[in-house]
Amino acid sequence: MSTLPPPKVKKSPEDSLESKVYAMVETFKDNIPTPSDRNRLSYCLLKYLNGEGDAPIITLKTSKIGFEGISKEELAKKLDVELSKIK
Repeated sequence: MSTLPPPKVKKSPEDSLESKVYAMVETFKDNIPTPSDRNRLSYCLLKYLNGEGDAPIITLKTSKIGFEGISKEELAKKLDVELSKIK
């Protein structure tokens, strides 16, 4: 029995909103060490920017993002500042 290769992933353009949000969240990898948590946070923040999701402070409370070395409120403030640069 053989396994199939994984599906191809189409990269989004570097100047797209999605790429900017994912790159911004990657800058917090010292505070959010788990890659899947960073991906989940990026997805939630992207939905927030598109008018479908919750603000960063609510997202951090409800999505069970694991973070360390920083308080939830402080991280939410930093995310708000970075998101305002992207908008």
